[in-house]
Amino acid sequence: MSRLRVVHTSTFRYATPVQASYNEARMTPVSQAGQTVVSSHLEARPQTWSYEYRDYWGTAVTAFEVLVPHESMVITAEHVVETGELVAPRTVLGWDELAAPDVRDRMAEFLSDTPTTAPPQGVVELAVAAADGLGPADAAVAVCSALRDRVEYIPGATAVHTPATEAWDAKAGVCQDVAHLALGALRSLGIPARYVSGYLHPSRGGEIGETVTGESHAWVEWWVGDWVAYDPTNRIPAGAHHVVLARGRSYDDVAPLRGIYAGAGTQELEVEVRITRES
Repeated sequence: MSRLRVVHTSTFRYATPVQASYNEARMTPVSQAGQTVVSSHLEARPQTWSYEYRDYWGTAVTAFEVLVPHESMVITAEHVVETGELVAPRTVLGWDELAAPDVRDRMAEFLSDTPTTAPPQGVVELAVAAADGLGPADAAVAVCSALRDRVEYIPGATAVHTPATEAWDAKAGVCQDVAHLALGALRSLGIPARYVSGYLHPSRGGEIGETVTGESHAWVEWWVGDWVAYDPTNRIPAGAHHVVLARGRSYDDVAPLRGIYAGAGTQELEVEVRITRES
């Protein structure tokens, strides 16, 4: 069990004063098996009004607006989270059970693709080849490994809304692209899968008390009787060094910040994630 303190700061700067802005933040971690939220606080400056709710996918959302002229806006989310390794699934289904009508109906939302996860034919063929002769649980790992062998991790190669097809054509991308490709590949085989957003401590054996530059991260979960969390970018099961914020069909369901503003000119965004292992 590890205790991690995460401080996520997003700073918007506008070319000219903004008269108003309306925003949603999905930056609050969830308590679940293997993860306990000890404390969590989100603050936006300036801020006129805020409201908290759970969205359709179960994610904690802070909606807030700023109705005074402002040239910058700073959103700071600070959390203390205890994390541990996840247990192996209690139930593992076979292909026939996954294909049963009741399962396909119940998991329909995680079997259907979005514009960013729709897999190109090459990914479908790779998934079929990687899964050959394997049960769903082992096939899912094999598919993620085969994809990662073909896609190079290059920061800045794509944007968060880049479709999986473009990342596949370039054979390069970031964690969001690898997750989107993995989702499309798994769904093409009939394995329900969902996108997970959160944070990743860069070192599995980080020093206690040391503050490091962490990162926002994306990985996947697939369902084979129970949900299984896996980080295809790093080729490892998600565990004590991952902090879960949100889940959905793709990045579009879990964007950490989304909003609009009233004003002319452009905006710049600076993001910093600092993680301290406290125990």
